[in-house]
Amino acid sequence: MEEKKKMITNPCSFNGIRPAMVDLPYPPIQVSEANRDYADLLSVDYCGAVSELSAITQYINNENRISYEKCAMAKVLLSIAVAEMMHLQKLGELIVLLGGNIDFTAKMRNGKRKMWTPEYLSISENVKKMLLADVEAERGAIRQYEMHIQMIADPCVNAVLERIIKDEEYHIMLLRALMQEI
Repeated sequence: MEEKKKMITNPCSFNGIRPAMVDLPYPPIQVSEANRDYADLLSVDYCGAVSELSAITQYINNENRISYEKCAMAKVLLSIAVAEMMHLQKLGELIVLLGGNIDFTAKMRNGKRKMWTPEYLSISENVKKMLLADVEAERGAIRQYEMHIQMIADPCVNAVLERIIKDEEYHIMLLRALMQEI
């Protein structure tokens, strides 16, 4: 008689995960006029070293690695990742409206182009270091958005960036709460 093998499964259910976002509406996704320079700045936010694409990938990686043992924490990380996906989508829309292209290449101010790479990620096996890296990445994103707001003279674009910053600040608060639990 053949012996049944016990399957290994992850008991953590991600049903009903919602994006971790501040309960405020987003401004309309629109631009005052096409501007490739602004599109290039946003390409860095989209897929540069400090970017929404990097944040999504890092959060999903972290969530995958801890969900089996730390389900509640993994759910928070996944909800943050979903919010970052929404940021990525909004930035992509703005880039296209500004006359830019979505090609996972950040256009630097010196004219160089850098394709997104997983080398941008901070991968740690230690949960506390993982969360600290996530907090630092959120702070870096806020600093970069604030710098880009100073460089962009389009109030429509800046309104979206300012709204994204509110979510990033909320993410820092959530991550700090998670750090208190470990």
